[in-house]
Amino acid sequence: MDLDVDEQRLTLKAVYYGPALSGKTTSILRLHDRLPPERRGDLITLDTYQDRTLFFDLLPIYIEAPSGLGIKVKVCTVPGQVRYDATRKAVLSRADGVIFVADSQVIEQRNNAESLRNLEENCRALGMDLSTMPLIIQFNKRDLTNIVSEEHVNERWSASGVRIHFSSALHGINVVTPFKEMMGMIYDNCDKRMKLNEKHGLSKDEFLKEFQLSDD
Repeated sequence: MDLDVDEQRLTLKAVYYGPALSGKTTSILRLHDRLPPERRGDLITLDTYQDRTLFFDLLPIYIEAPSGLGIKVKVCTVPGQVRYDATRKAVLSRADGVIFVADSQVIEQRNNAESLRNLEENCRALGMDLSTMPLIIQFNKRDLTNIVSEEHVNERWSASGVRIHFSSALHGINVVTPFKEMMGMIYDNCDKRMKLNEKHGLSKDEFLKEFQLSDD
């Protein structure tokens, strides 16, 4: 969260993290498709030979509170390939919340675990506390066969308290809901620090409505 008091502007940052080709970029593309043109900025992707997205910054979303406070939400993805870890750190830095996009295929579970460990390591290196940061795990590619069952996933994560969602970004299924839940969690944190409702007249419900995103 970055606040420019002089210009009355608040910048929030949501980061999609996860292994290569898990559906991070596709999820953001689906969000971009659903945002009204007046709410969204340019969508930028950089492709590489072995990884679809080396760096994705950014899908900016613009909101204005009744007080005149301008809010820009930056939605970014990190590269999936390990060799781009320095770029991962740069994108993750100062994030207000993370959506970890896991690949639901059984053969990808080790890659999911390694990427999650990498997220934890990079948060520690950046001085960020993942245990208190808004975190959602989005198990993607539910349209494929040979995937881990929802029962297994829920049993594995039930004790953690982390919110779990199941999606098919390719088909635009359940991509909006985890994003809006993440933004609701980010709002709660900002409201505690900045009193968005009391000082700026922006309630949580109105904040989420400003995205004008319909459910999948």
